[in-house]
Amino acid sequence: MKTSINKNNIKAILFDSGRVLNVSSTGHWFITPNFFTYVDKQIFNNISKSRIDLAFTKAGDYINSQKLIVDETEEYTHFFKYYSIFTECLPELKLTEEDITNITKDYVYNPNKYCFFEDAINVIPKLSKTYKLAVISDAWPSLENIFRAAGLRGYFPSFVISSKLGITKPNELMYKTALEELNILPCEAIFIDDNKRNCDGAEKLGITSFLLCRDKQSYIYNKIIDKNQNIIRNLEELEKTLL
Repeated sequence: MKTSINKNNIKAILFDSGRVLNVSSTGHWFITPNFFTYVDKQIFNNISKSRIDLAFTKAGDYINSQKLIVDETEEYTHFFKYYSIFTECLPELKLTEEDITNITKDYVYNPNKYCFFEDAINVIPKLSKTYKLAVISDAWPSLENIFRAAGLRGYFPSFVISSKLGITKPNELMYKTALEELNILPCEAIFIDDNKRNCDGAEKLGITSFLLCRDKQSYIYNKIIDKNQNIIRNLEELEKTLL
């Protein structure tokens, strides 16, 4: 439900990560920065999109079934299986176990797999001077080191990763964990996500939500169809609203 913001009551801002603060540096969440060092790009590009999508889907079915992944060691183990399944679906790539190992290492340990939006880099430090900040993300443990490498981890006293809790948004535990760690009430927080379902999950707890639509077409569409949702195009709009 669209809510008029009383800035004096707000003490914390809770952020989703992917597509809100950062995005894949390659344009695909599971094609790592050095993916084509080990995968022949010409062969890859000659495979039909439907087969590539199916390979990622089958690998995704596996990783999404692993609800509890608490550290990078476990993340590595499971993503080695992920890329092994991917490889089995596309035998013409002729990836060796060493290739799969290197791709997996690149996924788990390379902080450059994601890049941060410019507005996130600029706005987060400003907001942190006035508000407690949290990340609430459906992600794996390596996300935290990505924030460290970008110099942003220190701005977030609470950093909630779904795989460490064994649940994903919009499960209320995701939001409540951040609220408890920041020692605030739901009415004292706002939540930003690019997914309407996750915004609704926050609203059910009494947290005011903002749907972030970076794409112009999506922004206009949601503005038209959902008059009850706070909608912003970028984090600079959020900054203007609050500061």
